Amino acid sequence: MSENETAEMTTLLDRSDARLRDDSGISGTLRGFFDRVRSGDLGSLPVIVGLIVIWTVFTTLNPLFLSSNNLVNLLFDCSTIGIIALGIVCVLMLGEIDLSVGSMSGVGSALIGVLWVNQGVPLPIAIACALAAGATMGAVYALLRTRLGMPSFVSTLAGLLGLLGLQLYLLGNTGSINLPYGSAMVRFGQLMIMPDWLSHLVAALAGLVMLVMGLRRIQQRRAAKLSSGGVAGLLLRVAVITIGLQGAVYYLNLGRGVPWMFALFVTLVLIMNYAFLRTQWGRSMRAVGGNAEAARRAGIGVRKIYFSAFILCSTLASLGGVLSAARLASASQQAGTGDVNLNAIAAAVIGGTSLFGGRGSALSALLGIIVIQSIANGLTLLSLSSSLRYMITGAVLAIAVIVDSLARQSRQSHGRA
Repeated sequence: MSENETAEMTTLLDRSDARLRDDSGISGTLRGFFDRVRSGDLGSLPVIVGLIVIWTVFTTLNPLFLSSNNLVNLLFDCSTIGIIALGIVCVLMLGEIDLSVGSMSGVGSALIGVLWVNQGVPLPIAIACALAAGATMGAVYALLRTRLGMPSFVSTLAGLLGLLGLQLYLLGNTGSINLPYGSAMVRFGQLMIMPDWLSHLVAALAGLVMLVMGLRRIQQRRAAKLSSGGVAGLLLRVAVITIGLQGAVYYLNLGRGVPWMFALFVTLVLIMNYAFLRTQWGRSMRAVGGNAEAARRAGIGVRKIYFSAFILCSTLASLGGVLSAARLASASQQAGTGDVNLNAIAAAVIGGTSLFGGRGSALSALLGIIVIQSIANGLTLLSLSSSLRYMITGAVLAIAVIVDSLARQSRQSHGRA
């Protein structure tokens, strides 16, 4: 190697080390955030800004909106459809769709009523049967997609009609089955609240887990000579999130407290978020959603990815129906109908999951359903017509898709540059 080449190599290494040092502090973290925003990687920023605007407007119009007890009720309502939206994220990441999640949740609800109440089957077995029915339906969709090439829009639309008929058949002429009001399942869906100390402990553990995983990631990236973001930036993020969580828990405990059903939803979100970001399966999901043919040539089992996504989607839809039955203390023909289907899909998209495939996160289901339920709850407190809820939700959904499209174009132009 010549002296000039050696000098050039040394200069490049020095610049790389300088970038690593620049990114290690808080200023580097902030600079990296603004760089990502300029490049079109908006993440959850639009939905967080939108949520702040929605809460500010409704609080101004009715101060009861941000009361602790009203927020507790909002969290109860978020849990059922939020779990269904979590499944929608899986198929949207592949650039697919499932239009039958509402009907699948209705079948899950009906199975609980028929098996547990009418047939006397133990509740855990009844729940397992409902989840198995969802997994079976998801496997059928994946089979139609991978073996016959049937578009998911068509197969799941057919499934919507078929599952709706099955729900009506299961419920029979009565059309409704009431669940035992004093049962643990109904109390879980309507009344059960985490102890104050436990909710604070869980909030603290969330920050601790984030810190440990962040430090591990920094160590791995530094070992690979990559920009790591630095410990100072990580500590800032952990501090902000931990303080925010502790403040939210404290405020909710001024009322009834944190619902166990919402804790279950958040637990599923965290598990799925870890799977999306930290596992080979999650990376394969994004690869297949970005370009299925390229993923196949890279050795990824595309068919297995499709099966896992559709099975998860339908299974979570059925679980949402089970929790809906617990929330309403009944299984009826109205379960899963109305706007359940569209709200679940809208929640995933509004939260930041791309309709174009390849991009999404479990947190989008959490943020999106909070936006939708905030709109519904705020309009109810103002005693306004449900027609406004549909129009406002539709407008928010349209804005979310526009932002996603513009961000996608910005990323593409930035990549070409």
